[in-house]
Order: sequence, then C-alpha cells, then structure tokens
Amino acid sequence: MAPLDPVLQIAIDALALPGVRIGHRLISPGDENALMPQEAAAFAGSVTSVRRASGAARIVARQLLAQAGIAPCAVPKGASGAPIWPPDIVGSISHESRVAVAAIAPRRDYSAIGIDIEPAEALPPDLLDLVATPAERAEIGEDPCHGRMLFAAKEAVYKAVYPLDQTFLDHHDVEISFPLRRGVVRYGRHVDLRFSVSSHLLVVAFVHAGAD
Repeated sequence: MAPLDPVLQIAIDALALPGVRIGHRLISPGDENALMPQEAAAFAGSVTSVRRASGAARIVARQLLAQAGIAPCAVPKGASGAPIWPPDIVGSISHESRVAVAAIAPRRDYSAIGIDIEPAEALPPDLLDLVATPAERAEIGEDPCHGRMLFAAKEAVYKAVYPLDQTFLDHHDVEISFPLRRGVVRYGRHVDLRFSVSSHLLVVAFVHAGAD
C-alpha cells in the first residue's frame, strides 16, 4: 500500500477535475530506486533527497498512467526540466520535502496541465514582493499564507504553459486572480486554476484543448 496523507487525499478528491487524474505519495526511503534508467541519468549528480523525491513523483505518475490504461513507461526529464509524457498524455509533477504529486490528462481534452505543491506555511515576507505584482498585493493584502498559495499558482501556471509556448517566465510575468480562478500570462494566455488548502497547498493549472 502506497504511503498517503489522508488529509491531502481528501483535498485532491475534492478538486474533481473532469478527465484529470491526480495522485500523491509520501516520499519514502528507497523511492530513489524507482527511477528507470532513462530517468536516472538526469539525476546522476543529484543528492539522495532529490533522487528520492523524483523517484516518488514517478511512482505516482506511473500509477496514474496505469489507471489510464497505459503500460508502465519512463517519464524522463527533458532538456527544459519538464517531464516527457507519452504522446497522448499531458501531465505534470511536483514535490516538496515530504510529498510528491503528479497529474495527468488526455491530450484530446487538455492542451496542458501544471501542478505544484507547497507546505501549508507562510511565504517569507521578503519573498512576497518578488512573487506578487502590485495588483496581487492589493488583492491578498499582507496575508503570508496567500503569498505561498500565490507562489504555488505561478509555479503551476509556468509548468502548464512552458510546453506550449517555450517561453521562460518570472513571477511578475503571471497575474493570478483567485476569485476568478485564473492566471493570465504577460503575452495574453489565460490558464484556469483549481486549488486546495489542507495539510499542503495544492494548485492545478490547465488549458482546455482548443483554448490555445
């Protein structure tokens, strides 16, 4: 039985995005051994904690792919750092120190998907100006927990749009509106968002097929 965080699982279940599969795993000793040869090469120089988290994320990814009827396969790290998925799948992975997550969806329904997980902790105040635009600061005020969610949302948006646009973005290149559940990239792309707060902060960003 895969080690799970029951509180986080309830939050994931509540997101319930049609056609999107999301899973998680508590990072455990030995997860680094789950990296397939095609995956391990990209992490050959990484410390054990990074290899372990990357292995855990790929365990989750392969579980989700199996649920979608896809045989176990490598999910290697591409030149950009983004994972490479089977041709008919879009997906994303993320991890923090304790938990790894992955999300996949059929390419016929979604052009892109991004996921980010962060600890349910305040963003250090000195980072808030680096992450938030003036409009976002006005919306969230000085709430550092909203600052951490903002950071997660922008990370998820970047993971979703980079495979589509091949454009590097900094945090101020993305404007997030939590009431609208939307992110807007500086060149005009709109990305839908879903988010949850539980033992962790989890954000999923996505673009429906045909919307790009």
